[in-house]
Amino acid sequence: MSVVTLTVSDDEADIRLDRWFRRHYPHLTQGALQKLCRTGQVRVDGKRATAATRLAPGQAVRVPPIPNASRPPPLAVKPLDERQVREINKMVLYRDDHLIVLNKPAGIAVQGGPGITHHIDALLEGLRENPDDPRPRLVHRIDRDTSGLLLVARTPGVAAKLAAAFRGRDVRKVYWAVVVGRPSPATGIIDQPLTKLGAGAGAISVVAERGDADAVHALSEYEVLDAAARKMSWLALSPLTGRTHQLRVHCEALGNPILGDPKYGGDKAHVTGFADRLHLHARRLELPHPAGGTLVVEADLSPHMRETFRQIGFVAPAAAPARRK
Repeated sequence: MSVVTLTVSDDEADIRLDRWFRRHYPHLTQGALQKLCRTGQVRVDGKRATAATRLAPGQAVRVPPIPNASRPPPLAVKPLDERQVREINKMVLYRDDHLIVLNKPAGIAVQGGPGITHHIDALLEGLRENPDDPRPRLVHRIDRDTSGLLLVARTPGVAAKLAAAFRGRDVRKVYWAVVVGRPSPATGIIDQPLTKLGAGAGAISVVAERGDADAVHALSEYEVLDAAARKMSWLALSPLTGRTHQLRVHCEALGNPILGDPKYGGDKAHVTGFADRLHLHARRLELPHPAGGTLVVEADLSPHMRETFRQIGFVAPAAAPARRK
């Protein structure tokens, strides 16, 4: 074993050092890497670095001799059948050499978990065009019951760039929702800190008191786009922070729960005569494209929300074609 120096590739721009090691040395544990960083054995361009150091193309990473370097066998990827490949490709709204945008149906989870075997992450193999291409990667998540836009990176480097854009609040997200009642005023910002109660699949988010030790800052913009008297409203919602179930809890806090919400809003969220499913849709994404410019993409409503719009009389414009500007 000897010291080696590896160069960061263009596709690895802005990736964290620990994730870079996970890609090149998947057998190395996080604890072992942190020890190598603390002792100065791992360096970037000759300088000490931490596991959280972000890398730039062309930088030199010093990799010391790593003991017990036998790599575990790669995890077997279960091949998809033709139906699954058709299912995931039917969701594609936009595709280029860098990323893919999906219109996720309501009711399918983004990632697996206890008792969840059918989910978007398991279907991503069906988006790989060539066997030697990297496996596409999820960039963010939306709730299982929420429909709409979901961003997928085609390479690890693109995933790192897009994740940085989400962290930096450089991505503009607009959701459409049907809520019970009519918010007043018709536009505003909901500034309510949140905290979590419980753990695992049963955990919920609730409004917290300001100053609570476990409270996290949460901001959402809303605008009433149309209303049916004071019984139902069509809202545009933009989360300015990214907390779990943020929009659902903030609408409940307004006194206007999202129609059909199975977790928040109580009995008020369930109105006879309308589909008893969550009426929340990720409508629009505006984000910096990894190759330059800005990508704007929109997704048409899910079938149950289209039917509710028809019943109420709301008229939603068709999604505009995806464009880079």
